[in-house]
This record gives sequence, structure tokens and C-alpha cells, in this order.
Amino acid sequence: MHEPSFEFLKKLLTTPSPSGYEQRIQEVVRAWAKPVADEVRTDLHGNVIAALNPKGSPRIMLAGHCDQLALMVQHIDADGFLYVQPMGGWDMQILLGQRLTVWTKTGPIAAVVSRKAPHVLSADEKKKVPEFIDIWVDIGAKDRAEAETLVALGDTITAALSCEALRNDLFTSPGLDDKVGVWTVMETLRLLKGKPLQAAVFCVSTVQEEIGLRGATTSAYGIHPTVGIAVDVCHATDTPGNEKKQLGETKLNAGPVVFRGPNINPHVHDRLVAAAKAKEITIKTRGVPKATGTDANAMQLAREGVAAGLVSIPNRYMHSPVEVVSLQDLDNAAKLLAEFCASVTKDVNWIP
Repeated sequence: MHEPSFEFLKKLLTTPSPSGYEQRIQEVVRAWAKPVADEVRTDLHGNVIAALNPKGSPRIMLAGHCDQLALMVQHIDADGFLYVQPMGGWDMQILLGQRLTVWTKTGPIAAVVSRKAPHVLSADEKKKVPEFIDIWVDIGAKDRAEAETLVALGDTITAALSCEALRNDLFTSPGLDDKVGVWTVMETLRLLKGKPLQAAVFCVSTVQEEIGLRGATTSAYGIHPTVGIAVDVCHATDTPGNEKKQLGETKLNAGPVVFRGPNINPHVHDRLVAAAKAKEITIKTRGVPKATGTDANAMQLAREGVAAGLVSIPNRYMHSPVEVVSLQDLDNAAKLLAEFCASVTKDVNWIP
């Protein structure tokens, strides 16, 4: 991986971005995009839009969402413990026992999340997955008065942010869903810089995907693209217990995944396949028989409709603090999108 691009990826992964609180990470995105884009702007929703050849035709939107799973402080009890509610789809059994960071106006605070020790759980409690009202976040405060000098209601909490290389070009971190999508579209921007383009290319770091595809909805309305391709993660099935009959066979280090189905314009899919062949990039095709839970769904339905596509990065342990992806897959996804955008001319017919 291009070394400055790798440093950009690590900075994305170590910057907090709870849904609705993406300001910190969007500063990182703008700093990356400014030297390689023809224009960079941020809309009223907080989406960062970096464009190349903005007056070209057709208008292509590439979207990766920058928001990550988080918790929000709802209550501070008399003993200084924080009670929280989820922002996005947490698995409670994975959340328990994690090291966390509370992001406050005055800076980050280390924390842990837990419940009663197993020694003192009743037989019924041991059989039950706890609800959010049954767990608490501990920052070490001696009482409510001390906690309230540090933490405010509405502050957000993430898993402790770090990233680490594994063997065979694999990488682990919280928030790979979908900071790898942001990285991919912004790396595509870098790869296209200085290349001849007929199309206008808008690379977008969208907000609030985890709570309803919200940033893609507003940014697609503003950009008014002809073509919109989301970059997100999908479930890798190369670990024990995954049902390949349901999810297909998807491995890390085997290339990005290109989707087909009613959420996908067939011409976009076919041109992505052609781009992969032209650059000798291995891809995996997967079908999805309904609307996807990605920004591709929101873009397809924008205004009078958009020719949508979806490129995904295989991801192990999705929606956990130990997600794992392949750096090779990331590189190839960006090369695939760059080839796709460079090959598009103004006379392409996208009507199915």
C-alpha cells in the first residue's frame, strides 16, 4: 500500500466518528482531499464532498460512510457510573468487558463497560443477554459530582481506538465498517488525480449511515449524480460457523466484492466487471435479492433515480471492536473504481 495512503488509513481508524459526531474525522478527510481534488466542500449535514472535473459528464458519486458504532451517555447515577444507549447495531455479548473511550468537550476519558461479576449473577441472569439498562460504563469517578465535571449527557463513547497489523496483509481495528469505504473512495480520488476524465467524479465521506443512510440521502440529492457507487463492507465467510449457502463464499485477500440485484443497475455492475478485467483485478460477485443496507440504497432512490452500484470489502467480525480486513483488498477496490471512472464517457446509456 502507498505509504502516505496507509498513514491516512491509520489516522481514520484512530479518529472517533460516532453517528452525528463526525466532525473530527471529517477534518482528517478534508486534509487528505484538499491537495488532490479540484474542489472540496462540506454540506450542511456534514458530508465531505471532494470533486474532480466537477463540470464533466456524467456525474459519478462514490460514497463511503465515515460514522462508526458508538454509545451515548444517557444518565449518571449517584455513584458516578454512566448509563448508555447504543448508536448503531451493537452485539451486547461482544460489548461487555471492552475498554472504551468517552469523547468529551475537554478530551478523551478512558472507561470500561461491564455488569455484575459472573460469581454473583443469578441462574436466570446467567442465561439472559443483558439489556443496556443492565450494564454501566465506569470511568473511575468517585460519585456523580465528580463524573459531571468530566462527562455531559449526550457525550459519545467508542471502543478504544487502535489498529494493528496481522499476518498475511490483514489489519484489525474498530470502525473498519466503514472507514475502509471512506479510505477507498479517497484513494480513488488520489489515483485519478491528473488523469483525463470525461465524467465528473464526486468522492463523498457520508455521515450517519449507521442510523439510517442519512448522509447519502442528503449528499446524493445535492450532487444529483447519474451514477452512484457505495463502498461498504460485507461479511467474510472464511471463518468458522458462517453459512456460505446464505452469504456466499467470500474470503479475505481474494479481492473486493461486486454486488448484483434489484439495488444495482446492471450497466454499473457490468462496467465494474469490465474494469476489473482491464486491470486484472480479481473480484467476487455476490447477489443480494432486496435493497441493501448500504448507501447504495439511498443513492438509487435519490431524486428521479440513480444508476447504483455497490463494491464491498470483505470484513471478519463485523460490528465488533476486532473487525479484520485485507489491505490488498482495499488497494484493489480503489484501483477498480479508478478504472471504472476513467472509462466512463458522456455517451454511456445507463437505462436498464
